[in-house]
Amino acid sequence: MNKKEILKELNNIFIDVLENDEILISETTTSDDLDDWDSLNHIHLVVAIEKFFKIRFTSLEITTWKNIGDLIHSIEIKQ
Repeated sequence: MNKKEILKELNNIFIDVLENDEILISETTTSDDLDDWDSLNHIHLVVAIEKFFKIRFTSLEITTWKNIGDLIHSIEIKQ
């Protein structure tokens, strides 16, 4: 899967988890950009992403993400 495909799937996961059909994320999107992306929803997002991509993230990986681009990079490495 390339970056564009990963981003599309992530966008669908964000729409589903945050229950907002108007979400459109990019590689530069951060939690500050989405009102519903709080610490609890962050956990729900990580779990949904891990299930969809059939991967696991370490807590160290998760804490280093500054934006969606960092998340995509972590997914690419694990594929």
